[in-house]
Amino acid sequence: MSGEDKRTPQRTSPTYAVRAPLVRWLQEEAERTARERKVRILDVGSGPKPYEPLFAACAAEYVGVDLAGSDLVGTVEDLPVEDASYDLVLCNQVLEHCADPPQAVRELRRVTAPGGRVLASTHGVQVYHPAPDDLWRWTHTGLERLFGDNGDWSGVTVRPGSGTAACVGMLLGTFMHLLAKRAGAPVLAKPAIAAVNIGAEALDRRVAALREPQPGTIFANYHVVAEVAS
Repeated sequence: MSGEDKRTPQRTSPTYAVRAPLVRWLQEEAERTARERKVRILDVGSGPKPYEPLFAACAAEYVGVDLAGSDLVGTVEDLPVEDASYDLVLCNQVLEHCADPPQAVRELRRVTAPGGRVLASTHGVQVYHPAPDDLWRWTHTGLERLFGDNGDWSGVTVRPGSGTAACVGMLLGTFMHLLAKRAGAPVLAKPAIAAVNIGAEALDRRVAALREPQPGTIFANYHVVAEVAS
């Protein structure tokens, strides 16, 4: 998936329920930051930094770190930067792939400056997708504990990216895509996937209980804001 595709996900995509809310959330956080001040930003697991344009108005500096293909080379468990050196630390769709999530969160905290925050996202539900490894899935309470136990945060907020209907639709769309791909015509699944995504969004908007974590709900992705005291 290219940078432009990640910033403008289409309803024909099986991962729309993850990508579209993620972009909206990052855009909102970028606008919030721009109203406050210019900040140094570290994008952990950045790849080619597809979300950098979203933060253009607030970034004094935007540095990516990944296993390869970015400004710095390193893992989330051992970031090659100094303590308290970034005001905003992004870690999107990384934690499910890392070998040691508690150490990863401790590193995210180490590199965040006083008054800064971490914006992390990771899966609640998703099909197996090794890149190169795929190791973990979370609930909202699991992420609250993961962050709470591994850093002196002034606050940790965990919210679903989209609702339960969107999650079910994502799984249905993923398997429609895989079946169409196996048949040699993946494009044939696109209209059906779009219809499922549109219907799921509408249902989640109408039924508030589908958007809130409670017994019986499932969510494709979670957004974490972990704040550091000034």
